[in-house]
Amino acid sequence: MTAGTITAATAGSRRLGDLAVNRIGLGAMRLTGSAAFDLGTPSDRERSITVLRRAVRELGVNHIDTAAFYFSSLRSANELINRALAPYPADLVIVTKVGPGRDPSGEWLWAAPEQLRGQVEENLRQLGRDHLDVVNLRAGGPGPISEHFGALAELREAGLIRHLGVAAVDSAQLAEARAIAPVVCVQSMFGIEARRRAALLRECGELDIAFVPYFSIAGAGRETGPSGPERPEVLAAARAHGVSPAQVRLAWTLQQGPHVLAIPGTGDPDHLVDNVAAGALRLTAEEMAALDAINPADPA
Repeated sequence: MTAGTITAATAGSRRLGDLAVNRIGLGAMRLTGSAAFDLGTPSDRERSITVLRRAVRELGVNHIDTAAFYFSSLRSANELINRALAPYPADLVIVTKVGPGRDPSGEWLWAAPEQLRGQVEENLRQLGRDHLDVVNLRAGGPGPISEHFGALAELREAGLIRHLGVAAVDSAQLAEARAIAPVVCVQSMFGIEARRRAALLRECGELDIAFVPYFSIAGAGRETGPSGPERPEVLAAARAHGVSPAQVRLAWTLQQGPHVLAIPGTGDPDHLVDNVAAGALRLTAEEMAALDAINPADPA
């Protein structure tokens, strides 16, 4: 597999509402620093801009996942995206998320429903746009999500948001959101070792909603990145195909279903090329079964 000749279109595409995106996208979290949410180690600005421009202009990435709370002491993911890519290509879909936020010291906070407009407007300002393509409400704050999602639905009606999604939800919360407004995507932690939401993945397929895993490469390392020794089953598949373990993990993710998108995050231009190339990797049924057996999904 020659990574340099492979673009994001190789993985195929699907729709977020009326917006078409390639199934391999780019997560912006790692563009701001060497460790996610670390205020002390800002990224190299030009390197991050190079990653963004190469992703969109050379490798066909047209789905970027970001948030206003992706920032380090000197870098903001949204402002890097604006600097690198504006004026934006017509087919570029930028997905952001609201609910949680961070103050300038990096401390976390959760927005009340009436504060979500401010978070949406902050994303608009940083990105230099008059509307947001897709906004995900990330669950996890106090109370049910209905009031928060209802507030976003009002902003959608007002034209500030084109489509809505949810993140870190269970099936009941997804149903709660769908009763208020259409949901085009569900973001969830999901990977070879993290399959607690396998039933939700299947449900999204049945409902024709895009399922967008995060930490599919990092696994238990989450924001800090991959940690610990690699699984022998992953290494065996990587050797068989002459690819990296990260590419195997991305290929496994994409092979969960045609409604599954991948948004691997990186601030490294070489890793970007490898991530996009994973869209061309097809694991065998035997390899998929071996990887599935690492941490069987809940049957429910």
